[in-house]
Amino acid sequence: MDISSYQIDFEDAVRIIRKKRYKTIAVQLPEGLKRVALPIVDFLKKETAANVFVSADPCFGACDVLGSEFQGLDVEFVVHIGHTLIPDMKRLPIPTVFVNARSKSDVSVVIKKAIPLLEGKRIGLVSTAQHVHLIDEVQTLLRNHLLEPVVGRGDGRIAEKGQLLGCNFSAAAALVSKVDSFLFIGSGLFHPLGLMLSTKKPVVAADPDTNSVIKKELVDEKDRLLRQRFGAIARANDANTFGVLVGTKIGQQRMNLVLDVQKLLLSHGKQVLLVALEFFSPTNLQGFEGVDCFVSAACPRIALDDYLMYKTPILTPVELKILLKEQHWEDYVFDEILGH
Repeated sequence: MDISSYQIDFEDAVRIIRKKRYKTIAVQLPEGLKRVALPIVDFLKKETAANVFVSADPCFGACDVLGSEFQGLDVEFVVHIGHTLIPDMKRLPIPTVFVNARSKSDVSVVIKKAIPLLEGKRIGLVSTAQHVHLIDEVQTLLRNHLLEPVVGRGDGRIAEKGQLLGCNFSAAAALVSKVDSFLFIGSGLFHPLGLMLSTKKPVVAADPDTNSVIKKELVDEKDRLLRQRFGAIARANDANTFGVLVGTKIGQQRMNLVLDVQKLLLSHGKQVLLVALEFFSPTNLQGFEGVDCFVSAACPRIALDDYLMYKTPILTPVELKILLKEQHWEDYVFDEILGH
């Protein structure tokens, strides 16, 4: 099914719904695809005769699956669109199929722009779910220019070879000693920024959807982000009471990390409040008077993406260690949720 600039294959979803004779299903979409919810629902209803709900709640990734609350609507099955399965995420509340939305953009033009900016000969290739199917074509293009592309396999949270998540750069980490620089294929700044910080290698970001290439801008953005994070740590310098944010989304539950953070804070004589919630926003946290600083043990992006919206500083576990002098600022890296 071609929708907007994406190709979405519902074959597996339709086959499962028909085989199991599901009567009521739910569709989960990221924000960018909600505008095409109507044709998607019409298609699924026509192909399966099922009653279809669409979740209007924000969907931030494959870690963010619909929970048991939808069982109260008699939902028997979920079609989660726009992300790939996280393989080591088990025990979903409702049977779910993950249907990727693949970009239909031509990658050749933007790769030609990117090649002159690449450093060295051995190039690590990484991408996100929407563009990871283009990696084979990119390898051929690079080899035609006498470069040596290398693609890594991530850990248990990664479905596709060469794929990055916003919380997991393991496919790139596997290549650090094998490449001179990285080529990121995809949209946005967050993934290539995390790539730079996790690998300490030069990165060129090529966006096939806009045919834009950035390199120096990434370095500038990295410097801006690090200044911001240094400021967040400085704001928490006199904090005594810490709220540890515990995510209830299945793919973000890191209880071992929660307990480690609590133990670390208590060992430094700090007070600790464990705060569990599903959706993080300034409104949800502003009522906790007396909390001087929050530490996110949920999605690593919570502390970074909406930093300016929160009056109380939010640190990542890595930043907490820097604050407590357990780690050096020079060793700063993005917080990641790693798999097995």
